[in-house]
Amino acid sequence: MGRPRDALTGVAAGRRRRRGRGEQPVVPDAQFTSYYGRPVVKRPVWRTLDIAGYLFVGGLAGSSSVLAAGAHFTDRPTLARAGKITAAGGVVVAAVLLVHDLGRPERFVNMLRVFKPTSPMSVGSWLLSGYGPAAGLAAVSAVTGRLPRLGTLATVGAGLIGPTITTYTAALISDTAVPAWHGGHREMPYVFAGSGASAAGGLGLLAAPVWENTPARRMALMGGIVELAAYRLMEHRLGMVAEPYRTGTAGWLVRASEALTVAGLAGAVLGRRNRLVCAVSGGALVSASAFMRFGIFKAGVASAEDPKYTVGPQRERLNARDGSGIGRV
Repeated sequence: MGRPRDALTGVAAGRRRRRGRGEQPVVPDAQFTSYYGRPVVKRPVWRTLDIAGYLFVGGLAGSSSVLAAGAHFTDRPTLARAGKITAAGGVVVAAVLLVHDLGRPERFVNMLRVFKPTSPMSVGSWLLSGYGPAAGLAAVSAVTGRLPRLGTLATVGAGLIGPTITTYTAALISDTAVPAWHGGHREMPYVFAGSGASAAGGLGLLAAPVWENTPARRMALMGGIVELAAYRLMEHRLGMVAEPYRTGTAGWLVRASEALTVAGLAGAVLGRRNRLVCAVSGGALVSASAFMRFGIFKAGVASAEDPKYTVGPQRERLNARDGSGIGRV
C-alpha cells in the first residue's frame, strides 16, 4: 500500500517544499474566483428606468427647492416659480417611479410604519413624505398667487429638506454589497450633490431670463465642479472596481456626462448675457446629470454581475493585512 498523501487545498495548493529551505512558493498563489464564475453578490433587482430615473429626478427636485428659495427671497419671480414647479413635478415623478418599482403602492406606505435611522430607505421614505407636501404647496402658491404666507413657509421648508432629498439616494445605493456603489461610499454623496446642483442650475438657465439667472449660473458652476472633482476622486480610489465606470454602457454614459458638463459650464460662463446660449447650456447640464445617474446605476449592476469585482478587492485587503502582520498567529 502506497504512502498516504495529504490533500492540498486553497493557497497551500500553490506551494511546494524545497529541501533545506523550508516551504517556499515556487508557483503563484491560486487565483480565487467564484463557483463557475457565478456572481458572488446578488444582482440588483431594481428596474433601470425606475430607479436610475428616481435618482435623477430626486436630485433635480431637491436642488431646485434650494434654488427656488434663494430666488424667492432675492426677488427673482420667474426663476423662483420655475424652481418650485420643477421641485413639485420632480417629487411626483420620483414617487411614481418608486411605487412602480415596488410593485404595489401599499409597500411605500408600509415603510412609514416605523422609523429606522440606520436604514437609508426608511429615512428617505420619511423625508419624501415631508418634502412632497411642502414642495407641492410652494408650487401651487407660486402658480395661483394664493396663500402667499403659507407658500413662503412651504418654500422655506422645501428648501431646508431639499439637500437631503438630493443626497440621501447616494447613501441608499452605497449601503449595499454592490462593489461599484459600496466602494465609492465616501465620495458618492458629493457626486450626487454636485450632479443635482448642476441640474437645478441648468434648469434655471433654461427657464429664467438672463437678468434673473445669476444664482442659477453660480449653482451650476459650483455643482458641476464638485461633481467632476468628486467623481474623479472616487474613480481613483476605487482602483480595479472603477472598471465598470469606464466600460460598456456605463462608461459611455459617464463620458457623455462629463463632456456635457464641461460644455454646459463653458456656455454658462461665456454666454451669460445670451439667452440662447444660456438655454442650450442649461439643457446640456440637465442631460449631463441624467447621464451620470444612469451611468452610476449601470456600473453598479455590471460590478455585481462580475465576481472579480467582489473577490479581487477582498484578496487585496487580505494580502495587505498579511503583509503588515495583522491577524498573524
